[in-house]
Amino acid sequence: MIPPIARRFVAGESVPAVVDHVRTLSEDDIGAICNLLGEHHTDPTTVDADIATYQELAAALAAAGLDAGLSVKPSQVGLELGRDRLAAAIETLVTTTETTIWVDMEDHTTTDDTLDVVIAAMRAHPDRLGVCIQANLHRSEADIHRLAPLPGKVRLVKGAYDEPHTVAIRSKAAVDAQYRSLLELLFREADGGIAVGSHDPAMIDHAAALADRYGTPYEVQMLTGVREDAQRSLTGSVPVVQYVPFGDRWLSYFYRRIRERKENAVFAARAIIGR
Repeated sequence: MIPPIARRFVAGESVPAVVDHVRTLSEDDIGAICNLLGEHHTDPTTVDADIATYQELAAALAAAGLDAGLSVKPSQVGLELGRDRLAAAIETLVTTTETTIWVDMEDHTTTDDTLDVVIAAMRAHPDRLGVCIQANLHRSEADIHRLAPLPGKVRLVKGAYDEPHTVAIRSKAAVDAQYRSLLELLFREADGGIAVGSHDPAMIDHAAALADRYGTPYEVQMLTGVREDAQRSLTGSVPVVQYVPFGDRWLSYFYRRIRERKENAVFAARAIIGR
């Protein structure tokens, strides 16, 4: 059972709990992409079980008349077993559901395999795939140029992995500058769908300015439990989509959210002492 202190960041452990959460979001005109927590699966049985849970969720959402995407981590759905296994998992999800399948990006050692698989899937299934690009990686400009002509969506995030300086920008100011530059590149060259994956008001304002300049449609994606007041206030000006984690592997995810933002740590401290 997820304790109350963690429920801010995780929708629940079960498929019905996620459906209820997505329904509540829809009442506030906020969309959803749902991620079953879990990664680095090396047991084929676990991989298959997680794929089946995604299929179950997609069917339950459709039966409830709700439209929400699915977001999977490559190492969750087969990459640890080989690139072909990841490709088979994505093909299964695309052909057995009717929603957008987003593929998250993990550390830099997985980027080539992830992009190769996703790009092939985008070509085979136009407008059904989305992929995450991390602005802190030196390679990301070239990756966006590769993705821009394709009929798929791109979510740009700053990057959460502690990557070596040989492959990644390390300073916050430089990452922010790179994010701005890559976001403009997307607005200028990509038309398959742009997702601004950021809670940073400066980046969200920058995206709005770019949309005015280039006329490119986009959406803002934020995490469950993070700046939810801003999520609701933005709905009148841009589509807002919440990234919705769920499942019983919530503990490490919860601690990651607490560590990364001061306001999240304050929330946790107040919850612990009952204030």
